Amino acid sequence: MQEEKHNVEEEEQEIDLLELASKIWDSRKTILKWGAIGAVVGLVIAFSIPKEYTTTIKLAPESGNENKGGGMSGLAAMAGISLGGGGGADAVYPQLYPDVVNSVPFAISLFDVPVSAEEGEKKTTVRKFLEEDTSSPWWSTVMSLPGKAIGAVMSILKSEEEEETTGGIDPFKLSFDEQNIVYALNSRVSADVDAKTSVITLSATMQDPLVSALLADTVALRLQEYVTNYRTEKARQDLAYAQKLNDEAKAEYYKVQKRLADYIDRNQGIVLKSGQTERDRLQNEASLAFSLYNQTATQLQAAKAKVQQTTPVYTVVQPATVPLKASKPSKMLILVGCVFLAVVAASAWVLFLKDFRLPKKEDTAAK
Repeated sequence: MQEEKHNVEEEEQEIDLLELASKIWDSRKTILKWGAIGAVVGLVIAFSIPKEYTTTIKLAPESGNENKGGGMSGLAAMAGISLGGGGGADAVYPQLYPDVVNSVPFAISLFDVPVSAEEGEKKTTVRKFLEEDTSSPWWSTVMSLPGKAIGAVMSILKSEEEEETTGGIDPFKLSFDEQNIVYALNSRVSADVDAKTSVITLSATMQDPLVSALLADTVALRLQEYVTNYRTEKARQDLAYAQKLNDEAKAEYYKVQKRLADYIDRNQGIVLKSGQTERDRLQNEASLAFSLYNQTATQLQAAKAKVQQTTPVYTVVQPATVPLKASKPSKMLILVGCVFLAVVAASAWVLFLKDFRLPKKEDTAAK
């Protein structure tokens, strides 16, 4: 009995599948029409989206090494000074570079970067290029009309005094336009770090290939400057303090040396014990001042070596090059996707919605 029931269910499933396939085949013209409409819609969408160009840069940072400094540490050790090769952990490690690139201060620092658009014929900045020379699809323009109207009204209501007081950009309190530029940059500039090799991949996507390459190159330089300034900040502070101590010790040594020379010039030929005692005292002060001056000079050289030691080195694996082909949009993918969705929608309509009818009022009343 169970085998007969199972065979009956299989036959019913085969009949249902054949019936569905028959429905689709009978409505093939309708499905083809929907597919053609989907193809037209896909072409309209594909050619309405502006071209985007992406430039990629790959950087390889220096590998972490407990014995940092190498020869510098050896030279400092010969002078009796430790450079602290096993320093504390670095707070800005490569995995945080994407957060640094997407931070508000980093994005603001890119506003005034000079770039050349349209094959170098037009000089502008990143902010002006995003505001004036970056286009969007027609549907985005239509949807943004209410917001633009509200922004225009708000700008009219602003007083002239407030406009005059607005000077530089305040990262703590951005205007609406500045916030939009920050969002645009964060969506167009990205940084990825390979967890295994620590290779940093920076990319910039713009609607002009030359602007894309210039922006990517600037992002790489700014990121290197940021990390370098962070890692060398403590060493540069120590260097400034060592320089100050050395200058003070040098001035004091010259001062004591001059006093000793003046005393000897004024008291030549005097054999009094008090005179000899004063001369010995000045000579001892000069010796101590020279010893302190010599010590601070050694510390100054060690501080300079420390700055050199903590300065990170990056190897450019892949430099910035002007892209020749657009990275977005993928017209073929959009076309295939629209045709596929149209065919699926047509098939669903033929199979499930075409024969579906709502009950009439007379039928419901009779019931």
